Amino acid sequence: MIRWSYAYSGLLVALSAVAAGAPPNAHPGCNDRTPGQCIDLALVAMGGRERLLQLNAVQLHSVGHTLLVEQSYRQDPFISAYERDDTTLDLVNGRLRTEAKATWPESDQGQAESEATLIVGAEGGVHHSNSGDSPCGLGELQAARELLALGPARVLFTASRAADLRYAPAELLRGTMHTAVAFDWRGIPVRVLLNPFNHLPDAVQTTQQFQDMWHFWGDVQQRIYFDNYKLVQGISFPTNLVEERNGMVWSSTQALDLKFDAPADTAQFAMDAAVAKRSNDSHGWNWPFHPEKSTALAPGVDLFPGAWNSTIVKQSDGLLILEAPISGMYTKGVIDEARRRYPGAPIKAVLSTSDSWPHIGGVRFAVSQGLALYVLDLNRPLLDRLVRAPHTLDSDELSRMQQPIKPWHIVAGKMLLGSGANRVEIYPLRGASTERQYMVYFPEFRLLYASDTLSLNEDGSLYDPELMHEVAQAVERENLKVDTVFAMHQGPTSWETVMAQVQKARRG
Repeated sequence: MIRWSYAYSGLLVALSAVAAGAPPNAHPGCNDRTPGQCIDLALVAMGGRERLLQLNAVQLHSVGHTLLVEQSYRQDPFISAYERDDTTLDLVNGRLRTEAKATWPESDQGQAESEATLIVGAEGGVHHSNSGDSPCGLGELQAARELLALGPARVLFTASRAADLRYAPAELLRGTMHTAVAFDWRGIPVRVLLNPFNHLPDAVQTTQQFQDMWHFWGDVQQRIYFDNYKLVQGISFPTNLVEERNGMVWSSTQALDLKFDAPADTAQFAMDAAVAKRSNDSHGWNWPFHPEKSTALAPGVDLFPGAWNSTIVKQSDGLLILEAPISGMYTKGVIDEARRRYPGAPIKAVLSTSDSWPHIGGVRFAVSQGLALYVLDLNRPLLDRLVRAPHTLDSDELSRMQQPIKPWHIVAGKMLLGSGANRVEIYPLRGASTERQYMVYFPEFRLLYASDTLSLNEDGSLYDPELMHEVAQAVERENLKVDTVFAMHQGPTSWETVMAQVQKARRG
């Protein structure tokens, strides 16, 4: 009976559209209405314009998970991180406060749980703690402001106030053609997909360049599904938000408890205004390179330490750049420094040793410069997509490049680069947690670059001993002699010291 009534309702919608002279199902459920009138239907479906306008605050206790698509492990299916949040949305003043309890699966044993408080307002945002405030990231600002304006509580009002509100072509969603109303918000194109039968908003779509880990992918297609509607205090409200990015289901958040207009304590949104303002001035993922400090690992082998390390290697016939992380700006800085140090020496190659997104953030710039890039065989599909990713919203050197892109140099086994003292050998790791990384060995100096596997905790213990356990297995397999090891996030360290920590982990 329900199936029949839905089909009959759809037929009536189509007939009324034809009678009005509009193409059948051009705007399912709204063929005889303007975009604004279609939004009005959605407001009525959610509880009515007046009731929704009375909504001053939303409090949610939610649980969610996010796929760690940016991490260098085994790709799809991805490892998940988990979070429980208590979030208050102050809709009147445009503020958000979230108290998060996160579970991070890549942490050391017994250290996976963490807590953080985020506060965002018109002036910016902070991470709040008993020791004071610190600026939040641009990605967190972006997500908070999007939730306030395009989340379930306010997206219909944001649409109705838009001067450029219009229809977009209808879209198929979960087997049903939906009316799409479109508008721009802060320069971001937005589409709201409205169900033709019940008129509720079923999804919000945007195209934007994100300021989180997805920044490297340029124009990202985002779709947030609204689901699991609940009637609370006269409002039909979606309690489940599922987010897709570039067609991939990325995160899901379910509200376990939902309250409207609970008294809000103004003090809970208090933050250091000067610190909050600094969050707006963050460079985000457009990370600059600072050449002031470097560490000579050997003659002609110079490490530039930072949150992400890069190394310049001088060989007899040119230069190697070991890693192109973070951003085009950062990688350009490394290349400029190499040319400054060694005028006239050609850059032979860039070695990109893993597929973690921050580690490949500068690869597009290196490609745009026509440089040879050595990448692992398993990482080629990801990097192929990266260099093809559209960057029209914020163009970069690669998006403006006219000449054909050079092919990758694929690392599938042992490879040799250069001759003399600074020659290097490349070896895929192939471990359970390191199969998308390769290591770089300097045989003359018994020096090993271990990609993204080595990081020491403050007490000298290994962060994630499994990673260095797999490096040790590869070193033994390839019969390498190592005195010193360094990595993406760790400076030169005694191999003996690291192996002592691996042995400790093996003993339990």
